[in-house]
Amino acid sequence: MTREPLQIMEILGRSEQGLTRPFLCRCEDGNLYYVKGRGAGRRSLFSEWLAGHLAQALGLPVPPFALVQALPSLVRLHPEGGDLGSQPAFGSRKVDHTQDLTISHIRDVPVPMRRDVLVFDWWIHNTDRTLTTHSGNPNLLWGADDEGLVVIDHNTAFDPTFDPRAFCETHIFSEEIPAVFHDLVEPIAYVGRLQKALAAWPDACQNVPVEWWFADEERTVPANFDPNVELALLNRCTGPAFWKLAT
Repeated sequence: MTREPLQIMEILGRSEQGLTRPFLCRCEDGNLYYVKGRGAGRRSLFSEWLAGHLAQALGLPVPPFALVQALPSLVRLHPEGGDLGSQPAFGSRKVDHTQDLTISHIRDVPVPMRRDVLVFDWWIHNTDRTLTTHSGNPNLLWGADDEGLVVIDHNTAFDPTFDPRAFCETHIFSEEIPAVFHDLVEPIAYVGRLQKALAAWPDACQNVPVEWWFADEERTVPANFDPNVELALLNRCTGPAFWKLAT
């Protein structure tokens, strides 16, 4: 049974960063959330929700997230409220005292965490964790006062146009590829962890709002997301081909 969304009590503004430009909202639990709704597209919402559950299950430091929803009367008060909409949306809780992760922070991230993020993104075909000396946006935050890494934004997970070579060249933690993918022991440990994390998949799918399964509000056109296709993608972690990553 789908969870009841948290009610959005106040729309405070909208981010100028990121393709989906999430809304900053205060919800009924008193917390601030970055919210992606109607304008983000169904596939983006599916990706955030399902990848978020997998990341949580794998032990990655993702902010708490929830389904959230605004009343139509509140949406109408905001000049860009149409992009938020009044249907269930995805909300990621705002993490205070953080900054965007930069190249100078990479060595501060513990090696096991770098490898976990790398393997996770390869697993879910996430193309949006890039950072080189020239450009990129890793969608990672670094907490002040030694609070460490925060992993955010999975709207491009399960990318059907995923390019393995580009992934190897641009992923922020690409230097860890040989230590993980060319090792004899590391893959064995990761297979067990990934399979265990997959246990979160059925409940995550079951709790997807019914509205998301359709591209239109009238619920006549199926959304462009097939969880069975993506589950097959995830299940490849059990085969040797998963670990053949060219560098």
